[in-house]
This record gives sequence, structure tokens and C-alpha cells, in this order.
Amino acid sequence: MLRIRLQLPKGAALQVYSHQDLIHDALVNAWVEAGATSADIIGYQAKPWNFAALGWHRGHNGFAHSLIVSTPDAGLARVLSRLKPEHIVKRRWETESVNFSAASVHIEPDPILPQQTQLGCIFYSPLVLRDETHPGKNKHWHQKLDAPELRLSETINRKLSFMAGREVKLALHPDSLYLRATPKHSVLVNLKIFQDGRKSFVIGMQAPVLLQGSEEDLRLAWYAGIGEKTRSGFGCLGLLEEGVGR
Repeated sequence: MLRIRLQLPKGAALQVYSHQDLIHDALVNAWVEAGATSADIIGYQAKPWNFAALGWHRGHNGFAHSLIVSTPDAGLARVLSRLKPEHIVKRRWETESVNFSAASVHIEPDPILPQQTQLGCIFYSPLVLRDETHPGKNKHWHQKLDAPELRLSETINRKLSFMAGREVKLALHPDSLYLRATPKHSVLVNLKIFQDGRKSFVIGMQAPVLLQGSEEDLRLAWYAGIGEKTRSGFGCLGLLEEGVGR
């Protein structure tokens, strides 16, 4: 398991992106340069990894000063330890690009102590969960963490259990005061743009959340991320006590 933070120097130009896939594709390039195969990191059979772009949004654009990249997989962790900032570069159709070559690399300490059973978190990147109560081919996404039909803990455990090949028993408790004060805690994220102009998006949710469970299960969630599309940069956890930082 390994988690790193790639941080641009203070005063350096922030990296601007209009769609999440630009950051994703830049990281894929760096993974491959570090020794991963494409099958390791993209596709249905890919190994688990997660990322988040830290910064802020204005309109449809994101402004990133840092990246968090993590994996619970031992093999990918060895590759991640060799990842170079100068390879986190991507240009799209001569109109948009990101370049994190000036970033410094910091290994994130494991925040989970022996026999620890709970972890207060925020979402560095939105939690994405498909709403399967809607019939039809079009995808719908959950927009409220306190929706009774969501069954948050059950849904998260099912996905983590499938990933880990064992039973995961986490209990997730969103901050009820935050949800009452912020009933609209969903955000639309532009995921991808195609050359013909078509666009793809998802809707994710953000709120402080308390995770309870075994040390092993907490650590899996921390390094793998939770929810859907974790390898596309969703469901990345951060410590509530630290915030986003800079």
C-alpha cells in the first residue's frame, strides 16, 4: 500500500482542466512510464488505485495545485514509488494541457494506528454511486448521502468486498449536522469530452463522514477509495482534522 502527494511549488501556475479525464490520462501516462502495464491501470481487470486533484473550481474549470495518488495493491505500490512528476503530462487536441513536472513528491503517512476502529474523513474527490432504482439505459447517480434507498454502508462494503476478495464490514456515518445545513451536497463533474463534441459527466456527493470498522478495512478504504469510478478520480478520502491543505 502506498499513497503519495504531488505538490506544485507555491507561486507556480495552477494546472487548469475542464474535464476529469485530462488529469486521469496524465496519470496513466506516468504510471506506464514508471513500469505499469495498461492492463494494470485501465479497464475492468485493472488493479485498484485512486487519485484526487486538490485545489478549487470556478465555473466548469478545475484549478489543481496538488495530486493525491494511492493504491492498496502491493505490486502497484512498487510502481507508484517510482512515479515521476515530469511524466504527469497530457495535451488534448492542442487546446488544453496539464503538466505537473514542477511538482515535488511526498509519501503520505499511514493515518491508521494499530487497533484503530474509526476514521473521520472528508472527500478529496466526490463519492460517486449509481442510483439503480431508475429503469432504462441512462445512468442516474445518487445525490443525497442520507437518502434511505442508498443504503450507504451496504453499497460501499459490497464494492470493497469485491475488490478485496473478502468480506468488508465498514459502517459509514455522514455528518448529520452538515447534511441538514447543506441539503444540496452533490456536484456535477465533467468527466470526458469527445472529439465530436459529446460530453460525459457524473454526479458525486461530498460531506464529512465517519468510517467505523477494523483496522484492515479502514486501511483498504483509505488507499483504494470508496464508491464507483475510483480509478477515474472519485471517492478519495482525506483526514477531517487536516482538511485539504496546500
